[in-house]
Amino acid sequence: MTDPVLRIVAAVVLDDDGHVLVVRKRGTTAFMQPGGKIEPGEQPLAALHREVVEELGTAVDPTSVRSLGRHHAVAANEPGHTVDAYLYLVRLDGTPAVAAEIEEMAWVDPVAPGDVELAPLTRDTVLVLARELV
Repeated sequence: MTDPVLRIVAAVVLDDDGHVLVVRKRGTTAFMQPGGKIEPGEQPLAALHREVVEELGTAVDPTSVRSLGRHHAVAANEPGHTVDAYLYLVRLDGTPAVAAEIEEMAWVDPVAPGDVELAPLTRDTVLVLARELV
C-alpha cells in the first residue's frame, strides 16, 4: 500500500547571500519553504501566490517566478504521507513577515544549514537546488 499524497506548492526564496528562507508552522518542529496544499481546482501558480501572501504578508514578484520542477518527499507534518511538490524560485515584492499559521522564519545557508530541523523536501531537495543556483 502506498502513502497518501499531498499536492503542494512551495516558494524557494533566496537572499542576496544565497541563503534560503524557511518557515516553521505553529505546533510543528521542522522548518520548510513557505507554501502549502493546492486547493481542489486550483492551479499551482495561483496556490503559490495565495500561500505567500497568507504566510509572509507579501506578494511574489510575478516576473521572477521560475519553475524548479516537481519533487516528491516524505511529508514533515503529516505522518504516513508524502508530498508531491511544485517548487518555484521566486523573489518577494516586499519584506516577509510571520503571518497566518507561521510561527517562525529564518534564513539558512544551503551549504551549512546548522542544526535547525528541516523538512525532508527542504533538506534533500531544496538545499541541493539552492546550492546549484548560487
